[in-house]
Amino acid sequence: MSIFKNKIFFFYFTLILSSCLLTSSCRFNKEIAKAENKPGKEKPVASKKIEKKYAELLNVPESDISNARLYSFIDDWYGVPYKYGGKNKNGIDCSNFTSTLYKDIYNKTLTGSSSSIFNQCKIVSRKELREGDLVFFKIEKDEVSHIGVYLQNNKFVHATTKKGVMIDDLDEAYYKKYYYKAGRLAN
Repeated sequence: MSIFKNKIFFFYFTLILSSCLLTSSCRFNKEIAKAENKPGKEKPVASKKIEKKYAELLNVPESDISNARLYSFIDDWYGVPYKYGGKNKNGIDCSNFTSTLYKDIYNKTLTGSSSSIFNQCKIVSRKELREGDLVFFKIEKDEVSHIGVYLQNNKFVHATTKKGVMIDDLDEAYYKKYYYKAGRLAN
């Protein structure tokens, strides 16, 4: 009978001990999670990867990639094919890409063609360009026919007819030839 009592005691002891360990480890994990979300702590790994990737693409220090939402958005859309009039990831054109970026990142509504968006902007010089400003091109005829969003270091993101959403440099021969003006949305 005493062996039977010992087995029952051992069973309950093991059950209670494992329950205590499980409860305390869950509480410990929750405390770690809370500490990780406090201001001043390390950024999430995904954010660091985005910073590193776009710092290399733009040829700037990682510390210059401060708008993680913007670069995550670009990363999510990068390579989406061009489709005239397209408004989703099956295909998008330059003005709809710019409008979608502005809505999602800056909570601002842009509508219409590249030309009509140009008319909503205050002109800024290339020297004054800031991240989020708009760059306009006259590729077809004498009116604005292409738009992109300025990033940093002469780079801008846009939806191209050949390669879809991508980043290019304003100093590339093609864009230098067709560059028209830069603009900033009026408040």
